Amino acid sequence: MKRMHTSVLTLACACLLALSACGGDSADTAADTAPSAVPPSSATSAAPDASAPSTASAADVVGDKKLCQSAQVASDEMRVAFVKAVQSGDTSAATMKKILGGLEEKMTELASQGGGDSKVAAALGKFSTEAGRAAAAKDPAAAADNPTFAKAGVDLTAACKTAGVSVTF
Repeated sequence: MKRMHTSVLTLACACLLALSACGGDSADTAADTAPSAVPPSSATSAAPDASAPSTASAADVVGDKKLCQSAQVASDEMRVAFVKAVQSGDTSAATMKKILGGLEEKMTELASQGGGDSKVAAALGKFSTEAGRAAAAKDPAAAADNPTFAKAGVDLTAACKTAGVSVTF
């Protein structure tokens, strides 16, 4: 069982590294790749319903391009934290829960900043929901390796591409 868990984590790390090499057209800076100090969200936190209108006021609405760029930064921070955890050998459920919980929290915040008709905000909402489900699981690393989470990432990537931002989630 331990060997299988390690194999899944190794494969997930390799996939994340490959995806990060493909994503984004922005220049990397230390601020873009610094791990976040945001504590994980609780398992009971609720992601916004993708079909519900946004609660952001017109003055607070962020454009889809900016949402995608901010989501890429959050995703990069998660990747950095994940790689550090794997390199240090700390792939415990608590560590994975913290990483995925932080991703959920940031994506939920970004989704709330989009307009009510924003396809990017809707995709961010679905992606954050899946990150939250994985974080709340008994084995977060295994829970993150599922077709629904992968589809949410593909949908977010497609929405960002439509908005003119080339990223991979």
